[in-house]
Amino acid sequence: MERRSGTTVRHARPSELRHLAALEDSGAAQFVELFGSAAVPALLAPAPSGLDRALQPGFVLVVGEPAYGFAHVVLHDGAAHLEQLSVHPARQRQGHGAALVRAAMEEARWSGHGELTLCTYRDVAWNGPFYRALGFTEVDEPARWLAALLAHERELGLHENGVRVAMRIALRNG
Repeated sequence: MERRSGTTVRHARPSELRHLAALEDSGAAQFVELFGSAAVPALLAPAPSGLDRALQPGFVLVVGEPAYGFAHVVLHDGAAHLEQLSVHPARQRQGHGAALVRAAMEEARWSGHGELTLCTYRDVAWNGPFYRALGFTEVDEPARWLAALLAHERELGLHENGVRVAMRIALRNG
């Protein structure tokens, strides 16, 4: 898997799953700082447990010993979708998120998927611009399952803090 600065991205161990929710929750303060105390409750709700994530079709990758970042890729109608990327705030802006995304792309490619999708805020610096820098582009006409996911996000109110978009990147074979 991906190596950066001596750190390996790898599949999460069962013993690490219990720490993933706290790791994801550690980023909530950034949304409050950006959007204010009126940040959408869905952004501030407790994260799903790591066990819940691991039980979904797909995979969970982590970086660090102990883990300080993770990527959760789920399968929707046979398509690979980056459901969550989290890096502890103290470890951000050091390339760990990019390493996790690249490793998720590689894992999805080796699993036979032609693309990796995600949903994100178009203009939040650590969202849309970050993914665009990695080669993701906005999806003009999302597949039915991806459109349903965006509609669900809208029902949760995520659009109240900014434009939500679906993005994709083609995964090359060879």
